Amino acid sequence: MQSERQARHLLRLLADSWSEVQPSDLLRATADGLLAAHSLRAADAFQLAAALQWCQRRTTDKELATFDIRMREVARNEGFTILPVKIR
Repeated sequence: MQSERQARHLLRLLADSWSEVQPSDLLRATADGLLAAHSLRAADAFQLAAALQWCQRRTTDKELATFDIRMREVARNEGFTILPVKIR
């Protein structure tokens, strides 16, 4: 229970510094295009579409964190720097 409280507290602190990308027709179209071009799950396509919208498709010097192998490959192909650098 203590660790859950700590995690919720940390999320509240971090919430002040993150950006939320809201669903839109553009986001859906971008996700659809990613699904057509790559072997991604729908949720991953929406996440990547949101990241692309956030940076206005200027992925140079932008980082994306994921442990999913497919997502890592596609995001790297889209120009993101992938974190963590190595996974086991």
